[in-house]
Amino acid sequence: MEQRQGPVESLVMFNDYYQNRRVLVTGHTGFKGAWLSLWLKKLGAEVHGLSLPAPTNPNLHEIICDTTFASETLCDIRQLKPLTAAIQKIQPQVIFHLAAQPLVRRSYVEPLETFETNALGTAHVLEAIRRMELNCLTIVITSDKCYDNREWEFAYRENDALGGHDIYSMSKGATELVAQSWYRSFFAPNPKLGPVVTVRAGNVIGGGDYAADRIVPDSIRALMEKQPIQVRNPRAIRPWQHVLECLSGYLWLAARLSGEPKTSKLVSPFNFGPEPSARQSVGRLVEEILQSWPGQWVDQSDPTAPHEATLLSLSIEKAGALLGWYPAWDFTEAIRRTVAWYRERHDLKNPDLLRFSQTQIEDYTTAARRKHLAWAKSA
Repeated sequence: MEQRQGPVESLVMFNDYYQNRRVLVTGHTGFKGAWLSLWLKKLGAEVHGLSLPAPTNPNLHEIICDTTFASETLCDIRQLKPLTAAIQKIQPQVIFHLAAQPLVRRSYVEPLETFETNALGTAHVLEAIRRMELNCLTIVITSDKCYDNREWEFAYRENDALGGHDIYSMSKGATELVAQSWYRSFFAPNPKLGPVVTVRAGNVIGGGDYAADRIVPDSIRALMEKQPIQVRNPRAIRPWQHVLECLSGYLWLAARLSGEPKTSKLVSPFNFGPEPSARQSVGRLVEEILQSWPGQWVDQSDPTAPHEATLLSLSIEKAGALLGWYPAWDFTEAIRRTVAWYRERHDLKNPDLLRFSQTQIEDYTTAARRKHLAWAKSA
């Protein structure tokens, strides 16, 4: 069992920006969207979700849905008319746009679906806002894979070239361009429309992710079945971070933007990644998982498999300089917390995963406060 580090209810997090604020989360049934929705609810927001049904069974959404959302709308963002109607009804003050096709390997099987969902779907969200002249703040979540990855040793900065070898990466680069062009063409010159920014994160881990072809969920499934973990790319280097890390960045950026003009330096793309020490190989990640849940792994490298980047990392200098944002948990702690969540659900059969998830948010916030991070300080 995890030990609580202490209550955080007395803190004024994110300048108390989300208290009683109407927030729409697209993709709220997904892994990151569910965690973000749960956190927003704890912050006092009126949370509305818009998404397709949860993409996996089991999932995190089923744990939080009864107590988190003011409304939930079943909607495909590739369909502009129902999307516009839903946003018109909700009238959100903040939109976190996470709805996406999030898997690299699936993009090889469903390239058009991936492009339509990620790039065209984002255009639909922004077009719906534009047409109704909704004065809201929009945070578009993309990916570290939006960069034109040259397999360089140094970390990518926000002004590096966009691109992508595979369809998924290309679709995320295209999403960035869609957001930038809609903002410059329509949002920036129209005082009735709010700012639009994009945010990019590294390889996100945490409890509640059950997607196929992701190393942590694949590892957990193997451990549950007492089978060796099949690792297809053990030497690939990734910037591993707990899901709460990047979400704290998204939440803090939105809160800071609320008092800024459109000419602010904050109205621009931001990376939210881990410290350099968390840039570790897949093999090292699996070894660390096995420290918390004993088992074995085997190398299943396949030279004929679809291309996946071997080396990729993000620079977080801009987030540190302009937002005072830094990670709160290191590589080891992120993995420990991740495995603890799965063990609570599937090994220890904890009947109250909602409370356990809330406790992890509280513990993360306490860690951030101990590091004197800007968003965890009193207003």
